[in-house]
Amino acid sequence: MAHYTGPVCRICRRLGDKLYLKGEKCFTPKCTFERRPYPPGPRSMRRRKVSDRGLQLREKQKARHVYGILERQFQRYYNEAVKRHGISGDNLLRILELRLDNLSYRLGYAESRSQARQLVLHGHVTVNGRKSAIPSHVLKVGDEVGWTERGRRSRHFEAMKEAIGSRQIPSWLSLDTDSMTGRILAPPEPEEIGARFNTATIVEYYSR
Repeated sequence: MAHYTGPVCRICRRLGDKLYLKGEKCFTPKCTFERRPYPPGPRSMRRRKVSDRGLQLREKQKARHVYGILERQFQRYYNEAVKRHGISGDNLLRILELRLDNLSYRLGYAESRSQARQLVLHGHVTVNGRKSAIPSHVLKVGDEVGWTERGRRSRHFEAMKEAIGSRQIPSWLSLDTDSMTGRILAPPEPEEIGARFNTATIVEYYSR
């Protein structure tokens, strides 16, 4: 499936919020958003008033870009979230968090979600002991995420294993640092995720 391959720092500047799309760089003074916290393109002295619809669209775009998802797939996730019991916005957030590329990032296998996506596409990640090269693979409680033999032989694996102690693993996941194997212990709770967008506003956007 196609995905955005342009400069991601422009996305943060366009949406007016820091989405941490480049991993460690976003925490340093080199962050483009910190140096140029205004929209790309010619600068205007006139402030534009954003409508309610525009604000809803902005929140939806933030969610899409944080998880690296195109519109059609994002809408499918929303439709699935609405069908489930409970709050639609929370259901949507859980589906996004349980994607394989996001889980690889949360477990410390990669420094950013885009890097985690590459890791999965290159066949370095396993689900319950079997290789899975589908970043959008949505997992469930009890599933295990590990590394293929090819992945373990890579320099990236060695680098991530050395740095794993500095990463904070969410409480709904467990990680065996010796085998570098993670497991989903429970559904992620919205307050633990710390989303950079408002899911209730996204639900309002699609409900109109």
